[in-house]
Amino acid sequence: MSERANIRDVAARAGVAVKTVSRVLNGHPYVSAETRSRVEAAMAALEFRPSVAARILSGGKSNQIALIYDNHSPYYMFQIQTGCWDLCREKGVRLLAQPVDVADPLVGEQVRGLVSESHVDGIILSSPVTDCEAVLKALDAMDIPFVRISPGTNHALTSSVFMDDAQAADDMTTHLINLGHRRIGFIKGHPNHMASDDRLFGYRRALDRVGIAFEPALVCDGAFDFDSGVRAGHDLLDQPIPPTAIFAANDDMAAGVLAVAHDRGIPVPGQLSVAGFDDTTLARTVWPPLTTIHQPMAELARTATAILIEGGEICHRRLPHTLVERGSVAPPVRNPA
Repeated sequence: MSERANIRDVAARAGVAVKTVSRVLNGHPYVSAETRSRVEAAMAALEFRPSVAARILSGGKSNQIALIYDNHSPYYMFQIQTGCWDLCREKGVRLLAQPVDVADPLVGEQVRGLVSESHVDGIILSSPVTDCEAVLKALDAMDIPFVRISPGTNHALTSSVFMDDAQAADDMTTHLINLGHRRIGFIKGHPNHMASDDRLFGYRRALDRVGIAFEPALVCDGAFDFDSGVRAGHDLLDQPIPPTAIFAANDDMAAGVLAVAHDRGIPVPGQLSVAGFDDTTLARTVWPPLTTIHQPMAELARTATAILIEGGEICHRRLPHTLVERGSVAPPVRNPA
């Protein structure tokens, strides 16, 4: 029998709840003799070694948590992991970082296996895992605490930290409008991320508020990575009347647009303004540096970690965003009708 048999295997074999097995392990008086016998027989058959699991499920701690993620931007994930790690280090908690593929039909079982084998005390979910139904169902069934970063659905399910993506995109689009831009391209984020829809909504809302007609041709699909920004940049700049500004839903894609502009000899921001979203380290290292939305990624992750470690009632915390002006945006030199 595998040495990796866990308390849930025992519960399944004995036909009882996990909490019942925990009570047996800890000598709880309110367990019938018949139930105790079944649980002990299951443990013997599975060669179950209860030391770690018993400590965790009896109120002890493994002093480790897991961050589960699936994100195409290494710059974004570096900030998220840094935020989690900084607080874990302060609190003496070990952090496990586990990538998954939310499109994998078995992702729920993979997460279930991670929890069972690592005996973590809790989970932090980063976008888009934060809205993956299979993962949410698996964690809820396992009765393990978890906190979500920037969820777009089921807000009441568990504690969360987030920022207002729609308002942030509205702010950037309004900034471009106020500079005189009227033909503004937009590059959407990855379709698996709920934030992608929120940012598109904010872009459209800003246009509508000042009476600028929404043009579907000015919106391109993206995937939150450099290559999709390059493709979208070509598509937008190939139009008969190209946009005077392009707002990408993250910095990686905005960097792709900058590369296209440089390759075509289009001066930025002299002829084309380019804006991003997130304010990753990439935004400050490209040329010209990106005007972008500062998303407090590290602070979102740190706050999520604090909520998870502290425990308590379900809570939701919204953190502020800021618009950071750098050298990639300026008033248009032309203003087509």
